[in-house]
Amino acid sequence: MTARTLMLQGTGSDVGKSLLVAGLCRIAARRGIAVRPFKPQNMSNNAAVTVDGGEIGRAQALQARAAGVEPTVHMNPVLLKPESETGAQIVVQGRMRGHAKAGAYQAMKAELLGAVLESHEHLKAEADLVIVEGAGSPAEINLRAGDIANMGFAEAADVPVVLIGDIDRGGVIASLVGTKAVMSDGDAARVAGFIVNKFRGDLSLFDGGVTEITRRTGWPCFGVAPWFAEANKLPAEDAVALRDMSTSTKDGIKVAMPMLARIANFDDLDPLRLEPGVGVQVIEPGHAIPGDVDLVLLPGSKSTIGDLAFLRAQGWDIDIHAHVRRGGRVLGLCGGYQMLGNRITDPEGIEGPPASIDGLGLLNVETILGGTKTLTRVTGRDLVHGEAIKGYEIHIGRTEGPDCARPLVEIGSDDGETAKPDGARSADGLVAGCYVHGLFAADGYRRAVLQALGGQGAEDLRFDDAVEQVLDRLADHLEAHLDIARLFALAR
Repeated sequence: MTARTLMLQGTGSDVGKSLLVAGLCRIAARRGIAVRPFKPQNMSNNAAVTVDGGEIGRAQALQARAAGVEPTVHMNPVLLKPESETGAQIVVQGRMRGHAKAGAYQAMKAELLGAVLESHEHLKAEADLVIVEGAGSPAEINLRAGDIANMGFAEAADVPVVLIGDIDRGGVIASLVGTKAVMSDGDAARVAGFIVNKFRGDLSLFDGGVTEITRRTGWPCFGVAPWFAEANKLPAEDAVALRDMSTSTKDGIKVAMPMLARIANFDDLDPLRLEPGVGVQVIEPGHAIPGDVDLVLLPGSKSTIGDLAFLRAQGWDIDIHAHVRRGGRVLGLCGGYQMLGNRITDPEGIEGPPASIDGLGLLNVETILGGTKTLTRVTGRDLVHGEAIKGYEIHIGRTEGPDCARPLVEIGSDDGETAKPDGARSADGLVAGCYVHGLFAADGYRRAVLQALGGQGAEDLRFDDAVEQVLDRLADHLEAHLDIARLFALAR
């Protein structure tokens, strides 16, 4: 017997679909239901490496964790990684398929629907329940023809839909009623009901709102979910969330991370944000990197050459050099590591037209983009403090030079590959970089780095355990406010 499926769609982006799917997956898993998350099409530069050696959106990796299973490429068969305002890299079932502008991608959707349905069937064969997350909104009826992310998938797979509205941004009644108004009769009939998400205050004050939405749409309400304050403790997928990620400290360690235009895999920041003695500052465009920070974390990028030019346009290169002259430390990860070197060259036009650009010159290394994309989980140890590390690599290119003689870490892949050095450090030890994402999730390494910066690091903070506890509290939160029995009973 194959699994039943339920799909959650939203009246818009950032209404909380990803979080709700994660919470429902944890609820199902706690009830002994074999559950799998699924998102037909995702657009994000914050990717995760799967157990089967591909890449998917980070939200689906978190949802898999909530479900108690390893993430696989079938949980997000189509991943779009924006490289410009109108173009993206296209990843299909975990592997890069190519690049396309928005218009050309629309023509590819019919072909991609086959891969989407294949992955859905794969998940159904190994589970009791599949919970699907839509993308954007079904109200975008200009994109309905050939759609594979929302109602197009729901129709092709014949699955029921629950529509999510975000009351925190205002206008939730109009959003839900308006979505019904613009949908075709067939799509509207596929909607089995709605959830109002992110409510603040006295829930009873919205009783009349629920009644009015039901009267105007004919859809029943499956609950009003209050604001979940701990959502910011979970790994985020969209860069828009970075604006809410800064934390403060009066006397502790201060870490600054520039918000690059094509920032990628910024989950490196998550463990530091949970440290009580660490203040994390996400530096938005137009703002300088403060002079009193202890560590500048230069993040990954989907377009390293373009983001290096963007960094210079903000004057952040001047700030970073001044920071190092004052004895401050810089850590570059993946694209950030490449930027720290003397030069980045893209002879094959991986990121656009073939190009070459001077780096920040803080590490005596050079990067050549090209070759096969590296997608692997790794374990190993850091060579500065001797602490165990784990993480993942997701990059194209190789970095070489004299400072690589002082590697930052030594790694081996999960399949037992012989350990090898990775990264580079400056002679004075102030600047370092490597290709491994997720270093700070290793509790011992994180504490060692904070101690080297003059702090301590909370001895009782176990990052992985903290994420698990928040997922459990999210499940408790949804159990208390949604009609879970009716929601699960909808699946078919």
